[in-house]
Amino acid sequence: MGIEVKVPTLGESITEATLGQWLKQPGDAVAADEPVASLETDKVAVEVPAPAAGTMGAHAVGAGDTVAVGAVISSIESGGGAAAAPKSDPVAKASAPSAPAQAPHEQTNTTGHAGVALKGSEEDQAAQESAGVPAPATALSEEDLSELGIPPSVRRMALERGLDLSKIKGSGRDGQLTKGDVLNAASGVTAEAPAAAAPTSKSSASSPGQPPAAGRNEERVKMTRLRQTIAKRLKEAQNSAAILTTFNDVDMTAVMDARARYKDLFEKKHGIRLGFMGFFVKAAVLALKDIPSANASLEGDEIVYRDYADISVAVSAPGGLVVPVIRDADKLSFAEIEKTIADFGKRAKDGKLKIEEMQGGTFTISNGGVFGSLMSTPIINPPQSAVLGMHRIEERPVVRDGQIVARPMMYLALSYDHRLIDGREAVTFLVRMKEAIEDPTRLLIDL
Repeated sequence: MGIEVKVPTLGESITEATLGQWLKQPGDAVAADEPVASLETDKVAVEVPAPAAGTMGAHAVGAGDTVAVGAVISSIESGGGAAAAPKSDPVAKASAPSAPAQAPHEQTNTTGHAGVALKGSEEDQAAQESAGVPAPATALSEEDLSELGIPPSVRRMALERGLDLSKIKGSGRDGQLTKGDVLNAASGVTAEAPAAAAPTSKSSASSPGQPPAAGRNEERVKMTRLRQTIAKRLKEAQNSAAILTTFNDVDMTAVMDARARYKDLFEKKHGIRLGFMGFFVKAAVLALKDIPSANASLEGDEIVYRDYADISVAVSAPGGLVVPVIRDADKLSFAEIEKTIADFGKRAKDGKLKIEEMQGGTFTISNGGVFGSLMSTPIINPPQSAVLGMHRIEERPVVRDGQIVARPMMYLALSYDHRLIDGREAVTFLVRMKEAIEDPTRLLIDL
């Protein structure tokens, strides 16, 4: 009798998750505490560790299945022999996108699908061929995939089309491969695909993964649990809160001069780059002290005011934006804030953020400027009552001392719950932000 592999406790109020990817296949050798599967919760991806060393047993569930906390999803068998065959139908298992889920340390908070097959056994390749999945021209190693930073959904698409990811040029940020890149690369070989791959009926043409005969490709991908939660919460915020957005612009000259003057000394002393976010977090803390309703929330017919500031900072993850919380931001130094944000950004990209790190924020800052946004109306993150949107910096003509001059300007947007925050308070909040950013000395003397 093997040792059961169970779904671990996932955090407060979380009772179930989606199995995003199997990291170990039946028969694989497993070390104690080595990740064997990745789960998708409403907030983050969570790895399931092996309870003991041994051989991976049969999978009781497949990728995309919903599992409850404490449910048995597999087992660890003693010895090094091959594990029993999976309980699920072998033909369906081979044809499912989750079959090549052998990336031992790849996170799956992007989608619930597995990626391109790693260098594996001849049996794995034979299983793929029997399922009608063409083998990639060159299998990539785990190190290659990690270095390329390819999301699991993109790898799955490439696997289905028999493409070598190392030969596709990425058009995403920092050269990252996107689904569009894979589709564009696949279009050059579509005509050479076996005739069996072409749709033979109206129903097959509309089925997932089958491109229409006219060459107009479509793909149906089930929303990840994280994306479903984001969609649900944003819609709930629009339905329940009276959201209004007010704008102001800010001259970034002083902050940019300060960064240019002290960035080398700051990095040498603290080991972290001095960014813009530290200034905005500090400025937001000052503004929240003057406008406490922006740091409050509604609970029934009561308003909950707080004398602390837990700032949620929106960071980009492969599966969408996540908002980890800088605890007690009002008590942290510039260096501590910058270190915390840098750590959040790195772990969000790797899918390593913890559930508790994204709970309990009192105010949110979202920086769409890193993606080139000029202006937006951000949606509040319930139960918070306000969110600040930062945007890109660009030189614009402004009047200073009667002269038209070029200045690096940024638009700020404050979306707020009008049930709790009046327009006067919202405008005052942005004015306080503007004053602090345009004269950073205020951040030091608490003005």
